[in-house]
Amino acid sequence: MNDKPVVTVSEVTELIKDLLETSLPDLAIEGELSNWRPAPSGHVYCTLKDRNAMLQAVMFKGKAMRLAFKPADGMLVRVSGSISVYAARGQYQLIIDTMEKAGAGDIQARLDELKKRLSAEGLFDLSRKKTIPAFPSSVVVITSPTGAAIRDILNVLGRRNAGMRITILPAVVQGADAPDALVRQIKTANAFGMGEVIIIGRGGGSLEDLLAFSDEALVRAVADSSIPVISAVGHEIDWSLCDHAADLRAATPSAAAELVSESASAVRVRAANSENALIGEIKSRLRHARMLIQGFSSEALALKLERNLQPYRQRMDYSREALLYGIQSSKTRTANRLAQAGAILAAADPASILARGFAVVHKQGEAGAIRNCSELSRNDAISIQFAVGKASAIIKESST
Repeated sequence: MNDKPVVTVSEVTELIKDLLETSLPDLAIEGELSNWRPAPSGHVYCTLKDRNAMLQAVMFKGKAMRLAFKPADGMLVRVSGSISVYAARGQYQLIIDTMEKAGAGDIQARLDELKKRLSAEGLFDLSRKKTIPAFPSSVVVITSPTGAAIRDILNVLGRRNAGMRITILPAVVQGADAPDALVRQIKTANAFGMGEVIIIGRGGGSLEDLLAFSDEALVRAVADSSIPVISAVGHEIDWSLCDHAADLRAATPSAAAELVSESASAVRVRAANSENALIGEIKSRLRHARMLIQGFSSEALALKLERNLQPYRQRMDYSREALLYGIQSSKTRTANRLAQAGAILAAADPASILARGFAVVHKQGEAGAIRNCSELSRNDAISIQFAVGKASAIIKESST
């Protein structure tokens, strides 16, 4: 039997609803409007989509009435809201609080084309990425000196690694002058070797606000930097082409600062883990060494020698038994053959033949035996040899 508790569909849906609403209470999402459907109630239903996914959304009457523009299918918008679940359909959806034009349909297309071209050149290849030092002693920060990003970075670095040397290279991070300023500061940091890591970035903003960080000249400068670069542009949902060209992308400027400054507690934990791992490895090797040493005791060596010799002894025993068996078999076969030959010889022995009642006849004075009576003539003297004794006779008559 399955001991898992049984719940209803409503209970599962309510659980999912609670998880989503508590985990995703405030989101900023950019996407293309699709299936914009005002309802008689005043609520508006629509779909937000990009190239890979769609998200169902609803904007309630009070929020929809405050829109400053008329939304339409195909329009690129930026919305804020939270994820909820429509239990009747078991469907998650976005509850939209605010909506504004992203106004970047053509801009996004140009960025996609630039990204495709630079990627084809290999600017974003993983093989170009440099390793970020684990414990850098100096870091260069390229950002606006008055923005929230620099404050967040300094706060994190001061809390986690107060001894780190920080060099701030100020730059405009928005507008037409921003790309040149950012490129210039990257080149300055490299020319003078001002740090072990460069953090370049800014706080969040619209797609237009972040355009400077997708400028082709800046992307190439980031990719060509001999100092490892961490790109920290905008919020977690924001992306720029610098993020692809950099050696590492951080979701936020604060996250970038955390990546280059391990806290003292984290270092202590790593040191303790390394110590435990080292002690464990030493103990393991000592146990292995003891086992090897035990293998060289006199008893162990004698046993090992005995085990090594045993197969050869068995082979000798088997070979000796096989040899004895072969000799005995050969002896038996030879004795049988001798007995057979003796019997054949005995059967062919003239004495044996005579003993059975036969006789040998030859002419007197001649050695050859008479085999045919035609060899005899009347009055021939013959000699007859019996098994015992012999006799002489004169032929009176012969016939064939």
